[in-house]
Amino acid sequence: MIHMIKLSVGVSSFEELESYRDQRAHWWGADYGEEVHVHRTRMMPKRAKEMEGASSIYWVISGQVVCRQPILRLAPYTNEEGKDYCDIIMSRDMIRTVPYPKRPFQGWRYLRPEDAPPDLGANENGGSLEIAADLARLGLI
Repeated sequence: MIHMIKLSVGVSSFEELESYRDQRAHWWGADYGEEVHVHRTRMMPKRAKEMEGASSIYWVISGQVVCRQPILRLAPYTNEEGKDYCDIIMSRDMIRTVPYPKRPFQGWRYLRPEDAPPDLGANENGGSLEIAADLARLGLI
């Protein structure tokens, strides 16, 4: 299994990403027969088969990994000009992770499970993202 990591360009907070997902989820649902969140990217992962239904896309917002969304499937898409893309079809569920710093990069990258930040449970650190971010910056979690 391998995960994916991607910058959420133009989004400044987890709440803004949720809002974007909510605006787009219904529109994409008509195409895929369910309410999903779809992100279109240029390149189809070579390891797509091992990702579908088992991996997540980890979102980087403002220089930190802050959440993940389970990947349901990856679908090829060709636009009217004949250019190929990949639709990353994700669950609407957004799972907060322990905030983890990440430098900017282009496109998406693979993320090994052992390098992925853990989910932030409701009771961990009192549920405070600020405390978790501070502890992560200090290398304590």
